[in-house]
Formats: sequence, C-alpha cells, structure tokens
Amino acid sequence: MSTSSAPTADAAPSSDAAASRRLPIAILALAIAAFAIGSTEFTIIGLLPEVAEDLEVSIPTAGLLVSGYAIGVVIGAPLMTAAGTKVRRHRLLLILMAIFTVGNVLSAIAPSYGLLLVSRVLSALPHGAFFGVASVVAAELVPPHQRHKAVATMFTGLAMSNVVGVPLGTLLGQELGWRVSFWVIALLGVLSAVAILRLIPPMSAGSSLRNELAAFRRVRVWLVLAIIVFGFGGLFTIVGYIKPLMTDEAGLSANAVLPVLAVLGLGMVLGTRLVDPITRGRRLSHVVPVMLTLMVGVLLLFVVGSSSAPVAILLVFLLGAVAFAGATPMQAMAMDVAREAPTLTSAAAQGAFNLGNALGPALGGLAINAGFGYAALGWVGAAIGAVGVALALLFVRLQTRDAAAAAAVPPRAAGCPAD
Repeated sequence: MSTSSAPTADAAPSSDAAASRRLPIAILALAIAAFAIGSTEFTIIGLLPEVAEDLEVSIPTAGLLVSGYAIGVVIGAPLMTAAGTKVRRHRLLLILMAIFTVGNVLSAIAPSYGLLLVSRVLSALPHGAFFGVASVVAAELVPPHQRHKAVATMFTGLAMSNVVGVPLGTLLGQELGWRVSFWVIALLGVLSAVAILRLIPPMSAGSSLRNELAAFRRVRVWLVLAIIVFGFGGLFTIVGYIKPLMTDEAGLSANAVLPVLAVLGLGMVLGTRLVDPITRGRRLSHVVPVMLTLMVGVLLLFVVGSSSAPVAILLVFLLGAVAFAGATPMQAMAMDVAREAPTLTSAAAQGAFNLGNALGPALGGLAINAGFGYAALGWVGAAIGAVGVALALLFVRLQTRDAAAAAAVPPRAAGCPAD
C-alpha cells in the first residue's frame, strides 16, 4: 500500500460530515469472511465433549484442538503473508479463504484425532494473513478519514461470530453431530470467497518481501506488537476460563454459558461500533492506553463481582466492549508504524493477538492451580493488562518526544542537505 493511501493512524479525520458517508458494500465481503473465521476458531470449544467421545480421546486431549488452531495462526500469519507478497491482494484473499474452506472440509471428514488436529492447524494458517491483508484492503477501499471505520466494520464480522456463529455452531454440533458444524463453516467459507470475488475490486500486490521485513528493524513495530500481546492477554485470562468462572463462581448452569458467550459477543460488536466516535479527531496512540486502562478496571471488578451472576454477566459485556474498542486502534497502530509496507506487520499483529490468547489462560491457570480460585483471574488479567498500559504509555512518550524534536528543527534546516 502506498503512503498516499495510508495516512498515519494518528491523523485526525478531515471532516465529520464525510466520516458519516456509507462504507462501500465491498467491506461486507470482508466481514462475512471474518464471521466465518471467528466461528471456526471458537465453536470447537463448546464441542470438545462430543469430539472426544466420537474420536475416543480424553477431553484434555481434545482441548489441544483449540491450542493447535492458535499455533496455526501464529505460524501462518507471517509465513502466508510473506508467501503472498507478490500476489494481488484481492486474489490473495481468495486463496486464503480457499485454504480455510479446505481445512474445514477436512475437519468435517477427519476419521481420526490426528487428522482432525492437522486440519485444524491448516484452517488456522490463513487466519492472521487474512486479517492482516483485509485490514489493508479495507483501508484502501475508503477515503483516509474513513479508514478506522472501515477496519472496525470488517472486525464486526469477527465480533458477530461470537453472537451468532459460535452459539449456533455449537448447538448444531450438539444436536446433529460435531461434523455438521464444520460443514456449515466450510459453506460460509465458500460464501465469503464468492463475496470477495464479486465485491472486492482488482488491487495491486503489496510491497516487496524485503520492504515488509525491513519494518521489523523498527523498535516501535515490536513495541506495538507487545502492547497487543499484553493488552489482549488480560482479556483472554477471563475468556479462557469463562465456563468455570460462570458456573463455579457465579453459580450459573452449564446451559447458560452459551448465552453468556453471546453477551460477550454483543459487547464486542458494541466495541467495534464505538471505534469511529472514539477515535474521531483523536490520536490513536492516545486512545489505546485509555481503552486498556478501562479494560484493567473491568478486570479488577471481576475480583469482587464474579460471585454475582448479574454482575458477572454485565462485566463480561463490558469486557468485550472495551477490548474490541481498543482492538482496531491497535491494529491501525501496527499498520501505521510500518506504513510503507504494512501487510506483514498487520498480519503479525494478528499473531500477537493470539499470543495474548495463549498468555492469559496460561498465567491464569497458574493462579487457579495455586488455589486462589477463579475470582483471582481478575487480578491476573489486570496485571497482564497493566503491562500493556505501561507499554502503550511508553509509545505515547516516544511519539511526543519525536513530535517535539521535529517542531524544534528550523524549517530551513529541515529542508537543506547536510554539509
């Protein structure tokens, strides 16, 4: 993506009236694909008992299907993005969704646990690359002042998967067999590929692989990725244990967990819709620490509020809202710090989100195993999130320092070659 089509993430919109224009329908194609990807990522969580019984493995062993997907995302994000640098972006999106669809078909027909695990990793490989490329494509489809709104709308599909896709996929799997869920998701993959083919206009390829890799020499690229890991690590400390937290701590029945996941998804949808008004006229580097601080506050409330079912459900909603209100600005920051070659960095940001997905439950599990109980997850999540806040404030300080240094340079000196 050229620098002319990718304004800095800290740039303010030029017109509130222009920002209210309707987004192109092409964004819908990206949202449908995001919905399909989100559905396959999390539906398996509610089907682990059925999978374990059918394939004659233990539930903990079946649980590796969740970890395998996360590993596939982390591995696939940089590798598939790097492999596709010379492919036109609209064609690359089609290829990624084709791999995703094939992976889910293989999951639906897998005769053994080992092959199911391989198919889960295969279906995860396009995840990070898709969202990385789709974020850049969404930004190119609209004028500069609508960039954040377009990316947030694309991510609304991911949030909606938690409201509709995951509960429906889980219900279908429980009633008709877990393989049916994967067939439905594969059908969604075909639908999204058709939408991309029909709605996304022809686009050029990204920057060269050399330019994309050069972005990782910048300290701020790694700083933004670290902000994402720790910021979302706090979220997944709770989400990773939401079932026992809601049943053992809040006293809900096991059947109530799916509605709670839908509440989480509704919060995520609200968060994506809040991105445009929250970021309008503000620097993204200033928005991110505020949203992460709010998330830390919600996580701390879990310590005292998780024992009450109504309060716990409200907190789940708020957690989804503040987390996803900060997710798009973090993604945009990743694109901005490597604006000359943003695709690989944007995909790496998706890998960072999934590292946070692994970090939060891992540290939360240590607290549970130490006997602190599920309410302690709030402390652990808040501590992880606080690291994200500190890193975000460091980023703001670096940006402020650079702005001050640039302002201190005399205009004539700035335009003259060195002697």
